[in-house]
Amino acid sequence: MVTPEKFKHFAAVQGAKAILKVLPLISDQKLLDLPLVQKGLDSVSYYPEGKDFLKSILLHGRRAISHCSKSCRAKFAENLIVNEFITADPKRDHFFSRYGFYPPFLLVISPTMRCNLNCYGCYASEYDKGAELETDLVHRILNEAREMGIYFITVSGGEPFIRRDLLDLFAAHDDLYFQVYTNGTFIDHSLAKTLSRLGNVLPVISVEGWEKETDDRRGPGAFQKILAAMSRLREEGVLFGFSATATRHNNDLIVSEEFVRFLAAQGCFIGWFFNYIPIGKKPTMNLMPTPEQRIYRRKRVVELRQEIPMVLADFWNDGPLVGGCIAGDRYLHINSRGDVEPCVFVHFSVDNIMKKSLTEVVNSPFFHAIRRRRPYSANYYRPCLIIDHPHLLREVVGECGAHPTHPDAETILTELSEDLDQYALTYGKMADALWQQQKRAASLPERQGTVAL
Repeated sequence: MVTPEKFKHFAAVQGAKAILKVLPLISDQKLLDLPLVQKGLDSVSYYPEGKDFLKSILLHGRRAISHCSKSCRAKFAENLIVNEFITADPKRDHFFSRYGFYPPFLLVISPTMRCNLNCYGCYASEYDKGAELETDLVHRILNEAREMGIYFITVSGGEPFIRRDLLDLFAAHDDLYFQVYTNGTFIDHSLAKTLSRLGNVLPVISVEGWEKETDDRRGPGAFQKILAAMSRLREEGVLFGFSATATRHNNDLIVSEEFVRFLAAQGCFIGWFFNYIPIGKKPTMNLMPTPEQRIYRRKRVVELRQEIPMVLADFWNDGPLVGGCIAGDRYLHINSRGDVEPCVFVHFSVDNIMKKSLTEVVNSPFFHAIRRRRPYSANYYRPCLIIDHPHLLREVVGECGAHPTHPDAETILTELSEDLDQYALTYGKMADALWQQQKRAASLPERQGTVAL
């Protein structure tokens, strides 16, 4: 029987598909002049670069979609546009009416921490490699997420494609949209064809720079395997992107126009920049970009959005786009042991998904303690609980009795605490000056964050 809800969903999907089909025929200016687009641009006007970021998603996104396979284009329309932004709303509103806060809008799951590579500085390297989320448990988590109104799932690890059941999971939950962080070594012609047929998976391949930098960290031949994987995905019409971790050694390189333009030429739709955090394998402050390098990376990403036909996002420097840190509030991480962490970089937990429902976890004192403190600063260029406000991370962990989720995870609260406090103080002063400068340029109301430790 066709219910009103099903008919409404069908109509929305058909509408989204029709829009995606005609988008390539509309000029850039006409697209940006559409009333709905103008409304969206105005909604992010509080952030100096907000409009440019949204414009890049619209303009570059439509170009990428035009080269997708039929299934990838259809799932982008249904799962990512309709389900995530329309179908989810009543579920999210119902959750809010019952619990007094909105559920996360995305979920990160690491079904395994096994990996065929051994990269230095990897944040996941110290987790138990023998622990895995059972297939039935992953099904349960995804079903619970859907009921809460979460349709966007990020799969991390470890190397996710080591799991032979992963493709079956994607097929079984074909109304969800999956972003998968991968080293790319398992993406052969067969896998690329399968991803093209499924349509609801966007692989994001890790790269460290050019061949020398990538092979130095990921092993000989890694860079060429990445290019081969990208070529196969491009040929099969699969949306994909890259992920680059900024360290003190490659920070400037990975935001150079030559490097990013090269990845755009490989067919990347999106590029993610992450800041090295001293956790995982042999944590050290010596690998973390300096405050000056972090500021420089932010500046370059803003410039690159004007120059490169790709959606570019910085997990730290784009804090203003989402109102600061989203950890433990609008997103969380379930590791391969079932421990639920507020962020893939915050390796502390109170609850385990094997013992509690997803709703019970997000409604726990641990996550409420994090929500109460958000935003951690009026300056959204200082969003992070770990490197911008480490005193608050220590406070929340102590208040809730959170335990480290792998050996030596507590190093970030003990041995490295003084160094992180100093980093936060130094970067904070620079970021506050930048925030005020940007607000003056955008004629925004005065509201300055203070550096507090």
